[in-house]
Amino acid sequence: MSIELLLFALDTALVNPAEEAGVDGFVIDWEWRDKEVRQAGANTQINCQGPDDLRRVRSLTRKPILCRLNAWGRGSRDEMSCALALGADELLLPMVQGPEEVHSFLDHAAGRCKAGILVEQAAAVAHARELAGLPLDRVYVGLNDLALSRRTDLFRPLVDGTLDELAQAFHGVPFGFGGLTHPCSGDPIPSPLLLAELVRLGCAFTFLRRSFMADQARFGLGATMLAIRKAWDAATRASAEERRSSRSTLVDLVESRPIPIRIKEPCARV
Repeated sequence: MSIELLLFALDTALVNPAEEAGVDGFVIDWEWRDKEVRQAGANTQINCQGPDDLRRVRSLTRKPILCRLNAWGRGSRDEMSCALALGADELLLPMVQGPEEVHSFLDHAAGRCKAGILVEQAAAVAHARELAGLPLDRVYVGLNDLALSRRTDLFRPLVDGTLDELAQAFHGVPFGFGGLTHPCSGDPIPSPLLLAELVRLGCAFTFLRRSFMADQARFGLGATMLAIRKAWDAATRASAEERRSSRSTLVDLVESRPIPIRIKEPCARV
């Protein structure tokens, strides 16, 4: 079992080196509407990418490009059409509340591209079984917005059964959460513990973003990608006792030191 590693393409100078290093695809982030208000005071990364960024990255790579849109609303159909015209291979709908908006999203996609959703609202968790009955190509659990929605600490879904329930509900659909970076790093949760959870839950993909970007500058892009791949292979071969130990360490860490969302970073545009 391998894992798909998708890089947020905020720095176009890294697109070709990342492709050579083994990144499986790139994410262009168009989600900005209401995000600064929603995540005020939170230590989250708000990107300000747009059509020019998608056009530029498309010209640099043949790897799959995923475009994260704004939440469903007026103008969503035009936004989808624009992303597809510029070469996006897959569209991601964030801030899903329930099946109705996802039906509209899928109807407009009409098989022209892959279509996935982000489960990052308490309402979406409550509707998980209904959402799982829809023809989705990908489901990602966004821990930051889910924590804000549920007013809980950031990694609580890893230990309270939420991620287990969602992974079970969306069984058979490529499923992911969180992000990976160099196995020697990771803060506040060490990357190997998150990696072990990705394996345990049968995740098919995850994102490479802020921590990864910092660590690849430190360790080197190729070395960081190689280290993640080797750590993933080792985690898939771990013994039952090693897996229980990783899980116990993670639970103890989250329970003993609840991790809130902290001071927000300014909008990042490259």
